[in-house]
Amino acid sequence: MTDDALPQSDQIDGAPHPRETAMIFGQEAAERGFLDVFNAGRLHHGWLITGPRGIGKATLAWQIARFLIATPKDDGDSLFGAPPATTSLAIDPEHPVARRIQAGSEPGLVTVKRPYDEKTKKFKAQITVDEVRRLKNFFSLSAADGGHRVVIVDSADEMNVSAANALLKLLEEPPANTTLLLISHQPSRLLPTIRSRCRELRLAPLSPADMARALEQADPGEPASPELAELAGGSVGEAIRLAQSGGTEIYAQLVALFAGMPRPDRQAAMALAESAAMPGQQDRLDHLLNLIDLLLLRLVRVGATGQVPQIEAAPNEAQVLANLSKNPAQARAWADVAQEISARSRHGKSVNLDPAALVLDTVWKIQQTAQRF
Repeated sequence: MTDDALPQSDQIDGAPHPRETAMIFGQEAAERGFLDVFNAGRLHHGWLITGPRGIGKATLAWQIARFLIATPKDDGDSLFGAPPATTSLAIDPEHPVARRIQAGSEPGLVTVKRPYDEKTKKFKAQITVDEVRRLKNFFSLSAADGGHRVVIVDSADEMNVSAANALLKLLEEPPANTTLLLISHQPSRLLPTIRSRCRELRLAPLSPADMARALEQADPGEPASPELAELAGGSVGEAIRLAQSGGTEIYAQLVALFAGMPRPDRQAAMALAESAAMPGQQDRLDHLLNLIDLLLLRLVRVGATGQVPQIEAAPNEAQVLANLSKNPAQARAWADVAQEISARSRHGKSVNLDPAALVLDTVWKIQQTAQRF
């Protein structure tokens, strides 16, 4: 089912694929919610697994898939009464189903995701209707023994209109013994009719302790520093991205730059801008703009609540935030500029504006706002 020779749109670079992740941390409530329904014999055909990126949604979907395919269906004819309630999704890694899923050869499971274009060396921008239509062959050929079949859509947010409508037909008339698991980072973007035909499992951001354990599992060589965990906001996926891109160092540079507002260090601003303009540094530009958004958001929260973060994501961060956002009025000003900068950044990237110019324009816009206080 998976061509491991090609990049996968449902896998973070440098991290194990969700099917290879042995444990999920911090999502006991979602696991218990699914098992309660399963044990009651009311298994829904469509499930919407929601929450921020990188908190374990895909890992949970693969655990559910492994569990459903490996667990025989109770036909209710047992001579010894109802079987005991199942309390865990865990399946022995040596179970034939677990081994086949690990190898990408389980006939009862298929994934729907953005395909990789070998000619352009890029992922398609959306999940197209062709990706959903190929499920027709899956339903006609798989699980000939009457076993359970599972479809994982990762992520449902990335379907175009035609693909979403094709999937909706499957949810309206689901094939027998089939469960569809839809992963969604932003369920509000989905068709209301898709949401209404799915049962939701909402996952929460991870606690610092769960973050540390999940990060250790995903990348044993990467220590879960308090700064990294704070920046990641409970998302182990985001923590991995930040670690790979030097995110904590970039954020520290931004905090140092903001510390000089409304008279920032121009040389430091130029150096930051030029670092994002170096050849092959598109990812660094994206990370830099995302971290600016995050810093502005933290400014908004401090001004609105009067409380600085308990954990600093960079040296001297609490003092910088407190100095620049003293009250709700200033918080509103930072919220407005954050929205404006986000729109300008999207536009600048869409028209291929010089990265250095885009970063400098962002810094000067922040300076103008700081000068108002």
